Amino acid sequence: MKVYEFGKEENPAIMLLPGTCSHWKNNFSQVIDLLSEDFYVLCVSYDGFDETEETEFPDMIMETIKIEDYIRQKFQGRIHAIYGCSLGGSFVGLLTQRKRIHMNHGILGSSDLDQASKQVAALQAKLMIPFFYKMVHTGKVPEALRKHLLKNGGEEYVKNGLRMLGIGGVNMAFVTKKSMKNQFYSDLTTQLDDNIQVPGTIIHCFYAARMGEKYRDRYQQHFVHPHIIEHKLLHEELLVSRPEVWVENVRSCIS
Repeated sequence: MKVYEFGKEENPAIMLLPGTCSHWKNNFSQVIDLLSEDFYVLCVSYDGFDETEETEFPDMIMETIKIEDYIRQKFQGRIHAIYGCSLGGSFVGLLTQRKRIHMNHGILGSSDLDQASKQVAALQAKLMIPFFYKMVHTGKVPEALRKHLLKNGGEEYVKNGLRMLGIGGVNMAFVTKKSMKNQFYSDLTTQLDDNIQVPGTIIHCFYAARMGEKYRDRYQQHFVHPHIIEHKLLHEELLVSRPEVWVENVRSCIS
């Protein structure tokens, strides 16, 4: 795992955690410069998803420990804010409930917080990973999927959303099928507690209402009195298609 740092160290620090099977540049390059005007920006590059390393993603807990160790060594265990895009929101939850580090603000970005039994997770991984692996390694999106995405999200959302998977962005062909499977499977099977609450930590949830009400219900299930910011958008559409608005939303939460 690597952490890429931007901005002035004396500014409040915000850590950015990528989504499923995403490269940190593909996920956050459009907002780093804007954020680093006011914050010390730290972009995590997960094991198995950094082209400069020969690693594979282990599981959610082992990667959480590495993030905790970095924060403990770099900031004596206290950091101003952590933003988790999609799967990254699961890390925000785990970091909060484990209490090995302290964050003033944790932000979940359209995180679905899906959980499943080992049997169901294994079946889903068996079905989904070959599909995504082929798409990422060939850079080709099945026409049926493209039409579905265009119908629901429009050209800009599809273009920028697919960039997160390395299609039109940093090439992700170096990522192994094992890394994809380990990340996908362990995210589903790693338990997130209900009613998480830590004194001095505020949990903010960027709720994309077009995902469905069950996701808002999950935020309220897992966290005590989360600050829910609702947008009538698709999954991470604010970050993907409206980066300036996304930055202003983050600033309003953590400034």
